[in-house]
Amino acid sequence: MASGNAIDPMHQFEIAKIAEFKLFGLDLSFTNSSLWMVIVVAVVSLITLIGTSKRSIVPGRLQTLAEMSYEFVANILTGVTGKEGMRFFPLVFTLFMFVLTANFLGLIPGSFTVTSHIIVTAAFALLVIGTVIVAGVVNHGTHFLHLFVPSGLPALLLPFIVLIEIISFLSRPISLALRLFGNMLAGHVALKLFGAFTVGLLGAGAASILAPLPLLTAVALTALEFLVAFLQAYVFTILTCVYLNDALHPGH
Repeated sequence: MASGNAIDPMHQFEIAKIAEFKLFGLDLSFTNSSLWMVIVVAVVSLITLIGTSKRSIVPGRLQTLAEMSYEFVANILTGVTGKEGMRFFPLVFTLFMFVLTANFLGLIPGSFTVTSHIIVTAAFALLVIGTVIVAGVVNHGTHFLHLFVPSGLPALLLPFIVLIEIISFLSRPISLALRLFGNMLAGHVALKLFGAFTVGLLGAGAASILAPLPLLTAVALTALEFLVAFLQAYVFTILTCVYLNDALHPGH
């Protein structure tokens, strides 16, 4: 009989303590999530630091990957915000590389997908919105509030539209966090279920002739999950750039 962990699709998202540590009543234990965050940072650092250390005329694999990543994010950022948006490039590039690498590493069997936890994606979303607010106020002062007041609006509709704009702005971090979290969670649950279904059919004797069906589906889902992993990092980056554009051009 298969163990509960083998068929439980949610077991892969459980936080496990590796080294327990408490300070002033706060639980600061090093967990499997912390470990994989460190691994993600190490992989990104390997690509960016080592890949750009030599800067050869004929680039190697890591240099090519680093340069492609740089140009990809820079084109997105300048395309949405203009050249002045490059001041936010370190933030946007870091978020893109972290989310993309975390998504891809999470597809390795036995690994841990940190972006499948709402607390992680919510922290990224709050960082983005916090940056938008701070940069908007610093750059434009009270003029940043024009973001909530469309120009040419009749006075009678002003209170309703302003309320809608405020609610829309406050919903941004929620949608930004939930979109990434939901897609990564759902994809891994589906892969786990089809994997368990395939193993179950293989152990069913005469019914094992049906095993290739869920196996092929699991392979197709894995390929699709790789595409989703990239698309979610791309969408997160695009929305981040769109929101940061409001800090540069708050007027409607």
